[in-house]
Amino acid sequence: NEWAVNIGIQTSDCFQLTTSSMKSSSSSGGGGKLEEEDVYAITNQDLSQGSPILHIPHEAILTSTKSRAELSNNDATYSAEQTLLATTSYNRLPQFYLFLKILKEYELGMDSLWYTWLNSLPRYYSNGASMTDFCYGCLPPFAAGLALEEKQQLKNFVVALQEVGNFLSLEGRGDEELTRWAFAVVHTRYMTMPNGDHCIVPMADFFNHGGTETDVDISYDDEGNCYAYSTNDIRHPNQPLRICYGDPTNPSYLLARYGFLDESSPATFCKIIVDNPSEELVMLGYDHSRMLFYKDGGISQEVWDVLLYQELGKQVSGSSSGHPDDEQQQQQQQEFYQAHVTGNEGLKQSYHETYFPQTLHVLRQHVDYLVNELDELGLGLEIQMDQGKDGIERHPRLPLLLRHNEFVRDTLENVQKNL
Repeated sequence: NEWAVNIGIQTSDCFQLTTSSMKSSSSSGGGGKLEEEDVYAITNQDLSQGSPILHIPHEAILTSTKSRAELSNNDATYSAEQTLLATTSYNRLPQFYLFLKILKEYELGMDSLWYTWLNSLPRYYSNGASMTDFCYGCLPPFAAGLALEEKQQLKNFVVALQEVGNFLSLEGRGDEELTRWAFAVVHTRYMTMPNGDHCIVPMADFFNHGGTETDVDISYDDEGNCYAYSTNDIRHPNQPLRICYGDPTNPSYLLARYGFLDESSPATFCKIIVDNPSEELVMLGYDHSRMLFYKDGGISQEVWDVLLYQELGKQVSGSSSGHPDDEQQQQQQQEFYQAHVTGNEGLKQSYHETYFPQTLHVLRQHVDYLVNELDELGLGLEIQMDQGKDGIERHPRLPLLLRHNEFVRDTLENVQKNL
């Protein structure tokens, strides 16, 4: 807290940082023999709703806008930016400038204004960019795809990093462990400000994820100063202070981006993948945050609507026969869609009742396939777990991946029972 005071950060008496042990590993992700401390924020006393917790001045906050203004004053940095824009990371330019800022401050060492804060951050991460090929093979396709996307983003950042010239040392640009760490720091700690800027807020970044249950609201004033207040009465001291990192109904995304499993998630994406969904499907609810299987076995209405729309379109997709049955099927698909758009629930329900056997059959097949897929993955994971300490030391993320798969499988089994 001495560093926080010196940099102008104000903390209320209730705010306290505490630690818990977490497994660490070598830079390659193997040999998990070390223990390091995970630092997070708690309240050490009761709090009333609206109580101030933190105030962080804008000078202490790292933002992509300030980083870009500081770092993009040479042709080499411009070349790095253009390199990144030519990749699938074109929409992560703000994160890239935070990535450069973290690397630059790291190289400054004790001369960095943020040295004490940087030195308190974890060295070991389980997010997608930090996983190994073995990890990806342990995950079902949807989760593996999200994790591999993070790894690809890291690769794009590293390629662009080679263009920054003498802004960073050659050794720093070529340090695989360092660049992976800096990428993880940015992507597990940045927040989006109301003005669209991306920032990392020291001290506020120690709030844990709370999913659907949060205790803290973070806001900013016009000058970019940050404030944290309690959102409800807290009557259980020494509990983590929590914010929401992202969609609580997508635990696979949280695993890929942040490297933890949110077992409090009430639901998970149903894993019905549609590449480039049409405007009609989006209007019907095709979105990972809405196409849900609930932990109690419930199924969101959007799943049924999307499946029925697809089922009605199967017989006319690609058809050029002009057969009356095809025209009728196409008309029914459009009628169902219009009933949804106009709020004609009676007509929608009529279509669902008529085609329920077909949509039920498709959904059963989908869920059965996902469960069988997880069963096959589970066999391989069990073999590794049976090796005991040796298996876990070679693959320290194995228990986390196993818990993720079990969470998804338990949800799917409950859905199976309801079908």
